Amino acid sequence: MNRVTVFGAGSWGTALAIQLSRSPDNEVTLWGHQAEAIEVIKRDQSNQAFLPGIPLSKSIKLTADLEQACQHMDYALIVIPSYAFVDFCTLIKPFTAVNTPIFWATKGFDLKTGSLLHEAVLNQFPKNSYGIVSGPTFALEVAKGLPTAITCAGSDVKVTRAFAKCLHYDNFRCYLSSDVVGVEIGGALKNILAIAVGITDGLGLGANSRAALMTRGLAEVTRYGLSVGGHAETFMGLAGLGDLVLTCTDNLSRNRRFGLLIGAGKSNAEAEQEVGQTVEGVRAAEAMDKLMAKKSLDLPIMLKVCDVLLRGKDPMQALKELQERTIKTEGEFET
Repeated sequence: MNRVTVFGAGSWGTALAIQLSRSPDNEVTLWGHQAEAIEVIKRDQSNQAFLPGIPLSKSIKLTADLEQACQHMDYALIVIPSYAFVDFCTLIKPFTAVNTPIFWATKGFDLKTGSLLHEAVLNQFPKNSYGIVSGPTFALEVAKGLPTAITCAGSDVKVTRAFAKCLHYDNFRCYLSSDVVGVEIGGALKNILAIAVGITDGLGLGANSRAALMTRGLAEVTRYGLSVGGHAETFMGLAGLGDLVLTCTDNLSRNRRFGLLIGAGKSNAEAEQEVGQTVEGVRAAEAMDKLMAKKSLDLPIMLKVCDVLLRGKDPMQALKELQERTIKTEGEFET
């Protein structure tokens, strides 16, 4: 029996707990930080706040007790928003054995340092194996059991394969990778590009601009990813191209919806309030704005998104500046 604890009872954490509970080989615990909310989920046998109408298996153990959630777990799966990820690793460290693999399904950066999330895991759990689950996934579709494929990348091949088998069941397919950094970059940066596409769609600028932003945006993701040690093939896979296509083109994407609202003239605060959930692309833009200042890389689309979100540039002016850039050759990863 695989004892897996999912930390984070939002839409994605709940959906992953549901998927894990489908396999008879797994024993699943779902932890949430609000005791009252967990009691409501227990009562309703459903997470109505995030996945209304989706039943939870009675086999899923629900708790708000962090120490209890960590007891006897074979795998930890952290699904906490990126802004709280580092502090959460510190919280569970006293209760986590050195032989417990640490996996996460959070996409983003540590806002304080701009570092990738695996660095926070390494700082707190230097002896534990670790990995990330990422790809083109909407929580609602996973919770419904619709066909899904993701990438599971980790520091230890055997451990990563074993954890992937916990998730790989029924309509949920896992592909393995050792490129943790590349998978992290793909998952974090596609959110920025989804905001960009949402803005242009909100402005009514047509399908051509959407396709151009996605294609040239992928070149920027790849360029940055290679500069920090990612593998080129990762960015053409599920955690790169796959996640980018999904997040940029479907209105289930909160980052795309946020961009649509910005394009329609809403402020950042108004747009995020209307979306009603964490918009990771905004946090990723804040982190990338600092990182781009340190690197001499050509990332014009991401820079313009940062100009719009962080410095109040008019979206139409940002697009005009992108279009007026000098002609360049469309070479490998060249903008």
